[in-house]
Amino acid sequence: MQFKSTRSDKVPVSFKDAVLHCLPKNGGLYVPFSMPDMRQFFLHMDADTSYSELVSAVAPVLLHGELNPFSALRVAESAFDFEPELHYINEHISLLNLYQGHTGTFKDFGMAFLAAVMEELLKTSGQVIALSATRGETGMSIARAFHSRRNIINVMLYPEGPIYGLDPKDFVPNGGTIIPIQVKGTFDDCQRLVLETLQDRPFAERHSLTTANTINVGRLLPQSFYYLYAFTKIKKQLKGDLVFSVPCGNCGNLIAGLYAWRFGLPVNSFIAAMNQNNTFGDFINGKSFSTRAPIATVSPALDVTVPSNYERLEAFYTEAPAVMRNMVFPITIDDPTTLATIEQVWKEHGIMLDPHTALAFAAALAFARTHDSAHSIVLSTGHPARTAGIVHRAIGIQPELPVDLAWLQTTTKPIASIAPSLDSLEAALISCF
Repeated sequence: MQFKSTRSDKVPVSFKDAVLHCLPKNGGLYVPFSMPDMRQFFLHMDADTSYSELVSAVAPVLLHGELNPFSALRVAESAFDFEPELHYINEHISLLNLYQGHTGTFKDFGMAFLAAVMEELLKTSGQVIALSATRGETGMSIARAFHSRRNIINVMLYPEGPIYGLDPKDFVPNGGTIIPIQVKGTFDDCQRLVLETLQDRPFAERHSLTTANTINVGRLLPQSFYYLYAFTKIKKQLKGDLVFSVPCGNCGNLIAGLYAWRFGLPVNSFIAAMNQNNTFGDFINGKSFSTRAPIATVSPALDVTVPSNYERLEAFYTEAPAVMRNMVFPITIDDPTTLATIEQVWKEHGIMLDPHTALAFAAALAFARTHDSAHSIVLSTGHPARTAGIVHRAIGIQPELPVDLAWLQTTTKPIASIAPSLDSLEAALISCF
């Protein structure tokens, strides 16, 4: 599989180039140049197929010429000592739990693959610095996935505020592979600084920069794997249409699901579940895309009005407008409905949901009112203890953080605190080596 820019299809590049350089020279984001039909590689799999087995079978087909079956097996086994869990509730709805990773978030799946595949690709290619805008779970997921990976240094830019879940022993000055830097500003300032840095070609080449954020296709692509995995688990029980209900903020999971469909996944529809920050839903419904200030909600990870994957979705829409209009159904769920759904699912099924999953669950219930033959698989994207305050507000019970995730609550001081500028960033980097 080769990759092209969303702004041009004239210069396809390899997966390795797309991962290690992450942004096309002519602007835009990398998307697949063409997509193989992989039905013969996953339709025969069943409920006994493990996640690492599925990944090691699918990855060398997708990345033919760059990962062979042996290197793909090394990557899969190195990345995944955890796997998703499909929880069948009834004939109409299931939960795909994606918080079994080391930091209790779906991001662990894409991040673990990216870290393992980067290490494999860099065996003979020197060292890179992965620069990322981080906060909360993203920083912890990066730190855990890239822990002790050879030839990769992770520079994580945090906005002002506390930093959780890092071990100072892993910092570069102490012999580790992590450089946490606090930016005097907001998360938007961190994201802007990452983009400016990567777009400054001399700077990026001088420091061999890439990123672990979702603008890197190497983190986005493996998110398609858990859609294939969910199908292998449920196909024998499936009687009607297959639908996925996806919490949508930066829309990485949505575009990954659409990629899985292009690979041959027999899915009928995707529900783009959003809170009141639903600018992309407006776009799908035929309105012009326009930015606005985000609204704070009880599903904070979805408080996004300019999705970082918007350009990829726009490209998909341009290439296949009929698919986007007839296959993707944006549904907006408000805060009272989100909280009521947490309470409803707890009372009826004894299952605690985090607010982002509850929002997608509510959207699936709304979709079912007009599609009674559908079976919706709801992506459960975070452990409920990660948003314990909101869950407690809904059901009056405080979800417990698993013992192996307790370290996520520890606070850490950054290596440096800088102004949001390239000069300040470079000075901080140089001081660490």
